[in-house]
Amino acid sequence: MATSCRLAAAPLGIAPLPRRTTDTASAFAAATTGVKYGGLKASRSVAMRAADGEGSTTEVPEIVKAAQDAWAKVEDKYAVTAIGVAALVGLWTAIGAIKAIDRLPLLPGVLELVGIGYTGWFTYRNLIYQPDREALVSKIKSTYKEITGSST
Repeated sequence: MATSCRLAAAPLGIAPLPRRTTDTASAFAAATTGVKYGGLKASRSVAMRAADGEGSTTEVPEIVKAAQDAWAKVEDKYAVTAIGVAALVGLWTAIGAIKAIDRLPLLPGVLELVGIGYTGWFTYRNLIYQPDREALVSKIKSTYKEITGSST
């Protein structure tokens, strides 16, 4: 069976499948020494161990330290974990819904036109003239203050 596959693959320019060895002792020796066996070159195994001395410590990135500190400050870890899992499930569901909508023949084009139209309307209404921009910025700041309770 393997011979017919090798012969059929050769005219197509496809590399033939490597032959498997049944001798486990010689295959192990080939794998650990990097010797060619049966037309295949096995990679050499590398063993590492920790060095003794001062150079063996690794620095933890600052973002990891900040995340660990923030997690230590959380009082209700169960609720935060549940919210995180719910957010991941919601994201997965939203991606599935977007993929399903994208497979429909006409709806993605219509939604794209709606998005372009709304972007144009929002730009004309809020971003072109300076008084409109200032009103938008003040509304964003007041909404931020309502949500967070801070003035920054």
